[in-house]
This record gives sequence, structure tokens and C-alpha cells, in this order.
Amino acid sequence: MDDILIITAYSIIADTMRALGHRSHSLAAVTDDEVLFVAVVAALYFQNNHERALYMLIALRYLTKPLSISRFNRRLHQLAPWFEYLLDLIGEVAARGEVFIIDSLPVPICQRVRAWRCRKLQAHHPLAHHYFGQCRAKRWRFYGWRLHLVVSAEGVPVAFNLLPAAWHDLTPIYELTNSLRKGATVYADKGYISKLVKRTLRATAQRAGVDLVTPTKVNMRPNSLAERSGLRQYRQRIETANSQLVSMGIQQLHARTNAGLAIKVLASLLALACKNLN
Repeated sequence: MDDILIITAYSIIADTMRALGHRSHSLAAVTDDEVLFVAVVAALYFQNNHERALYMLIALRYLTKPLSISRFNRRLHQLAPWFEYLLDLIGEVAARGEVFIIDSLPVPICQRVRAWRCRKLQAHHPLAHHYFGQCRAKRWRFYGWRLHLVVSAEGVPVAFNLLPAAWHDLTPIYELTNSLRKGATVYADKGYISKLVKRTLRATAQRAGVDLVTPTKVNMRPNSLAERSGLRQYRQRIETANSQLVSMGIQQLHARTNAGLAIKVLASLLALACKNLN
């Protein structure tokens, strides 16, 4: 465990909550920022296993007082909106850059063969077919969600969305790029090829917009030298960010409810931000 990274994660959480005037309950032995901090450390070093992270931090005296796992889980669910708020603040700062990368990552609930026994997303529901997805690069079929993510050139999450696995990568692109500065460049893979989307996203005199750069197909106009150079330079960044999330266990999350799954995804994104900011 890296002490500098751990201190960075705690400082981001505690200083932000303190600056916004948040105060923990006077009877709480462990403060609210420490509860969120445990979830982030669990993502960083324990593949989102909250119980292991909690007991380890107590043993190493990173926490002021002991805390049971059941009480920790109850408080974490109550404080879950803070994860989104912290990520929004970090994304707002990171969105001031000029180069961004977009991609999607499978977040399975279970294997497709076990979908009919899944309790979080029941496969017999009329809309269940939206959650049957596949990762063509790995020839992998799964049942669950897909995380759509925009990161800065440093790998800091700027915008994200968790959508059903079968939905196309282009589905949330307008929402994800809406907060980026005018004229920014967004690099993507072949899954985002669309002349209409590229033309719609482009900045004009009447509105802000971004320049979407993707690899080209054989029957398309080749990319310019600058675009090819940018793709080589920046596409690796999102692959690294995806690998970091996979190492945090985002594709093997054990959660009993959809709310618990969302908390672990948000904690993983905040851990990714702390790691790459650090």
C-alpha cells in the first residue's frame, strides 16, 4: 500500500467535504469522510472487498476508531451521493483540457448462462434483452452493464455513464461530451465511427462542440497525419485506465443489490482519479 496515494485519496475526500460545510454526526466514532475513504482504498488495493479493506485499515490504525462491517455498509449507502459529487468536481476541473479519450468497458453482473437466476436483473423481464452484451475484442458474452467513460490525457475521469450492456457505444456520446470545452479533441476507437455524429459534435459559431477522431475504414477518407499521431499517442491512455479499473475488480464486483454495485463502480472511478492525479 502506497502511503502517498492513500493520503491523496483521503485529502481529496476530507477537504472537499469540509469545504462544503459537511459535518459528521457528533456521536459517530468514525467520520463520514473515513467511511468513503475505506471504499476508495478497497477499490485501490482489495478489488472492492470492503470487509477486507475495513479490517486492514483498522489494524494499521488509519481509522480513528473500529467500525463493524454492517454499520459501515449502512453508512456507506447513506453517503453514496458524495461519490457522484466528488467525481463531478474532479471532472469539472479535468474538463478544462484540450484532449480526451472515450471508450466503454463491460461491467458484468454474471455470465450469460446464469442470467436466468440473477436476482438483480431478472432475465425474464420484458426489457432484459438490453442487458445481454458482448465484448468482441475478447469474444466474451456477459449479462449486465457497460461503463461508458471519458478520461483526460492523464487518465482522470471526466464524464461517465452506466448503461445496459447491449446499448451501442454512441448512445451516450452527446451527454458525455457536453461538458468538454469548445474545440476539444476526443479520440475513440472504431466503435464510434459515424459521419453524422462527428458532424453533429463539431463546434460551430453558434454552439460549442468537440472534434471526434476515430480510425477510418478502407472505404473512408484517411485520417490526417496529426490525427494518426494523436490516435497512437492517446488511445493507449484509455486502455491503461480500463486496465486499472479491471485490476480494481470492476468486472468481478460482488454486490447483492444494484445500489451496492453502483457504489463500487463509483468508488473505483474515484480511486482511478486519485491514482492518476497522484
